Amino acid sequence: MATPQAVLASPANPKALRAPTRPRLDGLFLAGVTIAFAATLIGIASTGVSLAYFFQPTGAIIVLGGTLGVILITTPAQSLVHCIHRFKDLFAASDRDPQALIEQIVECARARRRGIVALEPLIDHVRDEFFQKGLQLATDLTDRQELKSILETELHMAERQGEADAKTLEVAGGFAPTIGIIGTVVGLIDVLRHFSNPQAIGYGIGTAFVSTIYGLTLANLVLLPAAHRIRAHVAAKFETQEIILEGLLAIVDTVHPEIIRMRLNAFVRRPGPGVKPNAA
Repeated sequence: MATPQAVLASPANPKALRAPTRPRLDGLFLAGVTIAFAATLIGIASTGVSLAYFFQPTGAIIVLGGTLGVILITTPAQSLVHCIHRFKDLFAASDRDPQALIEQIVECARARRRGIVALEPLIDHVRDEFFQKGLQLATDLTDRQELKSILETELHMAERQGEADAKTLEVAGGFAPTIGIIGTVVGLIDVLRHFSNPQAIGYGIGTAFVSTIYGLTLANLVLLPAAHRIRAHVAAKFETQEIILEGLLAIVDTVHPEIIRMRLNAFVRRPGPGVKPNAA
C-alpha cells in the first residue's frame, strides 16, 4: 500500500507535497513601491529645489504622529496587531498554485474510495491549513451539510477579517492628507509671527506646505495602495479556499476523481496568450 507521502507526491503531482520554505519577497510589490517613491523624488529634484528642503521634522511629527493616533483611536488593539501582521505579509510572494492543489485534492479523492478512514493518514501531509482542517472534519462528521456550513463560515470570517485589515489602512489613508493640512496651518501660523521679514515669509510658506506633501504621500503611496493590495490577497485566497471547499464536498460525496478534476478546473483562471501559469 502506498504511503501518505507517496499518495500526495505522486508522479502526476510532484509539487503537491513540499517542505515549508522561507517566504520569497514579492518582486512586483517591491518594484511598485520603489518606482512610486523614485518617481516622486525625481520629480521634486527636477524642479531644482534641494531634497533637503523637504525634510521638515515638524511636519513629519504632525503627520506621522497624527496618523498613528487616528489608527489607535479607530482600531481595537487585537485588530491592529492582526493588521500589522497582514501588512508584513504583503512583502511575501504568493506560492499559490491551483493546479497543484487540484491534483492534491484528486489524490485524496482516490484514497477516499477505499473508505473515509483512508483520509486520516493524509491529513498531516497537507500544507494548506484550510484543506487540512476540512479533511479532519470530513473524517469526524457524518453530516455533509454540517461540514459545508462549518467551512463556509470559516471562509467568510477570513474574508471579513481581511476586509477589516484593509479598512484600517484605508481609514488612516483618508485622514493622513487632512492631518497634513493641519501641519500646513501650523506652519502658516508660524510664518505670521515673522510677518515683518519678507524673506522669512517666503521660506516659511514653502516649509509649511511640506506637511501637506507628507500627508498626501503617506496616504497615496503607502496606506491606500496597501489596503487595495490586502483586498487582492484576500480575494486570491478566497478563490483557493473555494476550490478546497468544492473539492472536499465532492470527496465526501465520493464523486469520481476525474469528475472532481473537471469541476475544480472551472475555478482556475486561464492565463492570457504568452503568459505561463503560476508555478509554486
